[in-house]
Amino acid sequence: QVQLVESGGGLVQAGGSLRLSCAASGRTFSTYAMGWFRQAPGKEREFVASITWSTGSTAYADSVKGRFTISRDNAKNTIFLQMNSLKPEDTALYYCAATRHSWPKLAAFYDDWGQGTQVTVSS
Repeated sequence: QVQLVESGGGLVQAGGSLRLSCAASGRTFSTYAMGWFRQAPGKEREFVASITWSTGSTAYADSVKGRFTISRDNAKNTIFLQMNSLKPEDTALYYCAATRHSWPKLAAFYDDWGQGTQVTVSS
């Protein structure tokens, strides 16, 4: 129903910054919130940050609080993730997701997912 395309991943040294983008298209009218998740090899997919579409309310994982900032551009149906002070443990495939439900931190309740963009942080 919703097509999501991530961009902006890459290789960066520890302490550096990256800005991820996710453009949404298709049947987006029922979307309640969008979020970023990440998954490292052999690990579970984990919540990073989310933002509600109408009010812009945000939520962050404790591990990224103070370093990452999620934002949205309603006119462009796009969300962003500004990542500063990156650490090697931030290395993962980052996914953009959209949900029509009101539980933005739960991956199981997200309805549509992007293909992922790789973020690699060297020590």
